[in-house]
Amino acid sequence: MEIDRAGLAAFLRRRRELLQPEDVGLPRGQRRRTSGLRREEVAELCHMSTDYYARLERERGPHPSLPMIASIAQGLHLSLDERDHLCRLAGHTPPVRGTGTGTLGEHISPGLLRILDRLDDTPAEVVTELGETLRQTPLGRALSGDTTRYTGPARSIGYRWFTDPATRELYAPTEHAFLSRMFTSGLREVAALRGPGSRAAHYAELLLTRSDEFRGLWDKHEIGIRPDHVKRFIHPEVGALELNCQNLLDPEQSHRLLVYTAVPGSESHERLRLLAVIGSQALR
Repeated sequence: MEIDRAGLAAFLRRRRELLQPEDVGLPRGQRRRTSGLRREEVAELCHMSTDYYARLERERGPHPSLPMIASIAQGLHLSLDERDHLCRLAGHTPPVRGTGTGTLGEHISPGLLRILDRLDDTPAEVVTELGETLRQTPLGRALSGDTTRYTGPARSIGYRWFTDPATRELYAPTEHAFLSRMFTSGLREVAALRGPGSRAAHYAELLLTRSDEFRGLWDKHEIGIRPDHVKRFIHPEVGALELNCQNLLDPEQSHRLLVYTAVPGSESHERLRLLAVIGSQALR
């Protein structure tokens, strides 16, 4: 497929003009005259230079790669249909939906993003079916650290659980045995769903060679072990936290929005408020 520079430029301009600052979690400001987003705002959302993005809108510049298209689609809060259209305009074949494979396969739906952008005072994250964190709120990072920084198999919390002892430090010791069974059961289900050659199957193969605990649990063939609604964390600065976990599923992409809340008036609620203060100070 060849790039359609005129079509790509027109589509980008139109999508930018339709987006409002509040749609993407940005302040509007009293003196704003632009009908939609500014180019520099879109460039920041897409993690690219303003010059690069501006050249695309002007029908110039290099042929954008698939990772670049993925960043643009996410930054502009495109739907899956719009993302696929953007791919074709840029001369690429859209990915198969729902597999979570590659940067385009990890595209977060606009609906989940809109909810996430409004949860600044709440720990929340969007994760794949393999427990790979795609995005976190600021308080989500304060709770569990920046879990988007991992690469390769370590992006999956289930993989890290059996290969990185530091991963377990955030969770109450009384939960460890159950979480080991849950992560093993979950990986088996996804591997069966996605089949041989999938990322889930690859992670299972790696863990079978790297973790005796995982190998023993894998041999039990347990299925259907679901997470508790209450998560028990041990935070290094605020101590023990009991948080209710609500999750919202995007079936098209097999993504989940996880939102953590504490019972009002509880000790965990007060500690979560303290964590919000500590987290905001760390970002300054």
